[in-house]
Amino acid sequence: MEYIHAFFDLISDLTWGWALIPMLIIFGLLFSTVSGWAQFRYFGRMFKSLRNDKSADGKSITGRQALLVSIGGRVGGGNIAGVAVAISLGGPGAVFWMWVVALIGMVTSIVECTLAQLYKHKTHDGHFRGGSARFILHGLGKRYRWMAVVYSVCLMISFSIGFNAFQGNTVAGAILDSIGIERLWTGIALAMIGGIIIFGGIKRISQAADVIIPVMALLYLLLAVIVIISNVGEVPAVIVSIVKNAFGLDSVVGGGMGVAIAQGMRRGLFSNEAGLGSAPNVAATADVKHPVTQGIAQSLSVFIDTIIICSCTAFIILLGNVYVPGAEIDGVVLTQQSLVYHLGSWAQYLLTFAILLFSFSSIIYNYYLGENALSFLFYGKKERLPIFFLRIAVIAILFLGATAPGATSVFFFSDPLMGVLALLNLLALIMLFPQAMRLLNDYRNQLKQGIDEPVFDPDQFPDLDIDREAWKSRK
Repeated sequence: MEYIHAFFDLISDLTWGWALIPMLIIFGLLFSTVSGWAQFRYFGRMFKSLRNDKSADGKSITGRQALLVSIGGRVGGGNIAGVAVAISLGGPGAVFWMWVVALIGMVTSIVECTLAQLYKHKTHDGHFRGGSARFILHGLGKRYRWMAVVYSVCLMISFSIGFNAFQGNTVAGAILDSIGIERLWTGIALAMIGGIIIFGGIKRISQAADVIIPVMALLYLLLAVIVIISNVGEVPAVIVSIVKNAFGLDSVVGGGMGVAIAQGMRRGLFSNEAGLGSAPNVAATADVKHPVTQGIAQSLSVFIDTIIICSCTAFIILLGNVYVPGAEIDGVVLTQQSLVYHLGSWAQYLLTFAILLFSFSSIIYNYYLGENALSFLFYGKKERLPIFFLRIAVIAILFLGATAPGATSVFFFSDPLMGVLALLNLLALIMLFPQAMRLLNDYRNQLKQGIDEPVFDPDQFPDLDIDREAWKSRK
């Protein structure tokens, strides 16, 4: 076991240790510059996806549903616990660098989700599947199939198995600490509710997200708004502190500007997942008229995750008196105690409910990533049995993670494997970026012609290996 730990520690060092964060930032800046800063140019159009609640055939996933599932996956424990840890270790300046990495990551999300839409395929039941594995295979060619296979395996093991164990543990721990309900009962409830949703497939997952995500986001926003309004006179000072600390002008922890950058960027990337290749699996399920439409929509989920939700946590913490710079503390505890300071002891129960919604939305998202990976590895009718066993495994993992908190240490491989799939995804993105730009230029030209909703015409791209059934001309 010691050698296995050492092996995965090495993988983590080779990916998250020095390679991934610079690549994500550099590639994001490159994509931004070449695309004409698309994340800002089309910012207003992002919100149109929230009104896109109809599909062409009435059966497929709508653009809004795909967006909400993606938001549910991105918004999770990292927005509550991760931000608190970043501020504790990196100081208030870490928040600024989280904002920076989100604004850069928005364009990376446009690129990867546009490619996922382009190379999606239509299944026998009328739904769509796609993601990084499929755009690696169909965009780069069969000689890169090994890369797509490795990506799919890492995606399934890290998200559906490893991260779902942690989510189950987070929910059970929060409920036990605040309400006193034993882990066993939480585990049973998670397994039952999770089973009902995931056995319903992507349609039921999207329907659940359509309800859970708005409630989850609005509830947490309401808490933050109450805190900010109650302390509105201190808000300017907090913002000044964030900016000064970000540039080392007012360091409150050891390491100054360097540790603020490191903590902010790393936690920001973990939170919004831009460039990691996870969100494209959901983006591909949407029935939209043009691939760029969903790419732009998905960049909104990065904005909501980091600029809005993470900022809520940051202000809740920094406007209180619980935060101690440099102190090692459980992130959830810091956020919870800060809320109690502002609003009273009742707030911890509301936060527990918010954590439950955050974690549950991540659970169903994490499961779908694994299902999509299996559908790639076992394409066609062969996929049904492996997907059935995955569903059983995820239900068991949820129960195990909730009832036996020590068992989550078994899943130490999740972060290193996520580093591997992120590295593979980034390599594919840089190689396929010219194709993404062709689509973006097509989208841009149609807008210039006065077309309010650009339509993708596959006949204009005969050299691309795309599924014509998924992209029947709508002209």
